Amino acid sequence: MDLLEESIVPEHARPVKQEARSFAEEHVEPNAEVCFREAEYPWDVLEAARDANLIAQDIPEEYGGRGLSLTEVLAIAEEFFRADAGIALTLQLASFGAELVMEYGSEEQKETYLRPVAEGDQLTGLAVSEPETGSDLAGMQTRAEFDDDGADGEGEWVLNGEKYWIGNGVEADWLTVYARTGDDETNRYGNHTCFVVPTDADGYHAEHIPEKMGMRASKQAHVVFDDCRIPADNVIGTEGAGFWMLAEFFNHGRIVVAGHGLGLAAAAIEEAWSFTHDREEFGRSISDFQSVQHGLADMRMDFESARALTWRAAAKVEAGERPGFWAAMAKTVATEAATNCAERGMQFHGGRSILSDRRIARVYRDVRIPVIYEGANEIQRNLVYRQSGE
Repeated sequence: MDLLEESIVPEHARPVKQEARSFAEEHVEPNAEVCFREAEYPWDVLEAARDANLIAQDIPEEYGGRGLSLTEVLAIAEEFFRADAGIALTLQLASFGAELVMEYGSEEQKETYLRPVAEGDQLTGLAVSEPETGSDLAGMQTRAEFDDDGADGEGEWVLNGEKYWIGNGVEADWLTVYARTGDDETNRYGNHTCFVVPTDADGYHAEHIPEKMGMRASKQAHVVFDDCRIPADNVIGTEGAGFWMLAEFFNHGRIVVAGHGLGLAAAAIEEAWSFTHDREEFGRSISDFQSVQHGLADMRMDFESARALTWRAAAKVEAGERPGFWAAMAKTVATEAATNCAERGMQFHGGRSILSDRRIARVYRDVRIPVIYEGANEIQRNLVYRQSGE
């Protein structure tokens, strides 16, 4: 059963998809159970992925990357997440937020910050969510104020506030940080700016969030900025344009998150199919029961529908055709297909489903997370509705 077969994938993305599959089989799958159990950052797998040129490779060639397209990154995502979501998230978060520097940063910022990430010498991350605010981008309260009397007479930005659920908040060398720089009530979407913030800056403090129920090999942090000072030229793009920059960034990111859902759904179907065909009850294989067959059929239909939509949406977003609409649909449908498939898979496994060393149990825990990150699915439904009449 090859659920992630390549016929639906654009031809140019098939080679890197095969690279990702081979890497996942060799490095991700064998380490999945132990990384989940020990909840340790998978440094060895990350280094192997860097050596294989599968990390941060959407960064352009002139800055050390491969210039991979959105569809190529999607092809990698579904393969990695089929193998294990926790390790996969670590691998994809290694450059998370660097895309904003790539798209909007100055040439000096690109050379200084992108090249070390693409070449595997640095890690980065994106700091948006806050302890009291998640999906409301315009409501974030972490503040950046400009101090004219800063270093070298050129002024500095001073950050104060908190960020939560920040991937690589402890491990990263620098973060892209989204902070409030204005309070214009008549322009709610023009009050935030994005910054490059080195994690060794004075006033930057981060600690790991305690044990999570899913994706345990990926580490998120609680970050506190306490008069954290950064140079004046660490603004990414234009002051006050942060909301719109992030909105465009998340259009691409949600396509990749749809790939997270597809990989997880594929894993759930594989486990359910294998278990129901190998186990016997009442003197015959579980798979002989029509109710089980119908359940497996529903899982397959959910998955195939989500995959068809996701790959269509990826093409639309790459072409700039209503990207917010298509990305929101793909993210919602694919991540919810994953939750549905995991739920059925758990039911088919019966009592064995709750054993923590079972792949289906890990998948069941992991699927709860993509329906929330990159904008909760309730927010995605708002976007789909509002843009359906366009």
